[in-house]
Amino acid sequence: MQSHLSSIELCAGGGGQALGIEGAGFGHEALVEIDDWSRKTLKLNRQHWNVIEGVQSDLTKFDAAPYKGVDLVAGGVPCPPFSVAGKQLGPADERDLFPEAIRIVDQVRPKAVMLENVRGFLDAVFTDYRHKLREQLRKLGYSRVEWALLNASDYGVPQLRPRVVIVAIQDAYADSFAWPTRNLARPKTVGQTLYDLMSANNWPAADTWRDQADEIAPTIVGGSKKHGGPDLGPTRARKAWASLGVNGGSLAEHAPEPDFLGMPRLTVRMVARLQGFPDSWTFAGKKTAAYRQVGNAFPPPVAQAVADSVRTAITARRLFAVA
Repeated sequence: MQSHLSSIELCAGGGGQALGIEGAGFGHEALVEIDDWSRKTLKLNRQHWNVIEGVQSDLTKFDAAPYKGVDLVAGGVPCPPFSVAGKQLGPADERDLFPEAIRIVDQVRPKAVMLENVRGFLDAVFTDYRHKLREQLRKLGYSRVEWALLNASDYGVPQLRPRVVIVAIQDAYADSFAWPTRNLARPKTVGQTLYDLMSANNWPAADTWRDQADEIAPTIVGGSKKHGGPDLGPTRARKAWASLGVNGGSLAEHAPEPDFLGMPRLTVRMVARLQGFPDSWTFAGKKTAAYRQVGNAFPPPVAQAVADSVRTAITARRLFAVA
């Protein structure tokens, strides 16, 4: 799709949301990400993207003034301050970067804002925080500020992954925005999704495994620098994976060999596909660094669905103005 609209991406990570926004027809003017491996991934896959390096790769140091007037400011600010897996410290957590996002929106004054976070953001403990965020955005000219809990499986991703998306639209475009419609078709199962990758080395039990892995994936967790290496989550998550015939204790370097016995592990590529990444998207770094990028990602198909709705709101207003 040809890009007629522009965006900047905050906390871009390994590119999940950036890919979705690109798919909706936005051209990225800048991508801000503090993690070295994630920046390498972004450049590895899109050499033309302006991935911010140096001091300004830290969002707290990023000056967005040169990008004033872009159409969309998007990002996935860190989720630990709001995650039920953490202490839910919210604004008391040093990793809370919503204030920096608001600062950048103030600098840029885009037509729309799109920020994603974990389901915990909607917990009652953060009611005041959400209302404050809404008022801050309204004072900047965004009369429509909404959030919605979207499940990745409703948009074709073979995974049960709820995420909160916050959308703010400038007054002139607010009436044209509508949240994306759910895809009523059931996503493929884990077995259907990964069969070709799991059988790549002619593992004879691949057909049996495919038939056992007959549900969509549980939420892919992990990716935290504070909690170990590449695994598919704590005990409860690993039990859910085990019911699908997957050993969630660690990740594999490659698909099972012909003589493999037992429950197979997933590779980074397999997990990336379950997150909705195209197979053409390459992750920089070894297994742990690559998995962190995948585990922290916003599934590209969900990001594209929301960005499509934002694009429609902006372009509908433009078409109305021309008419």
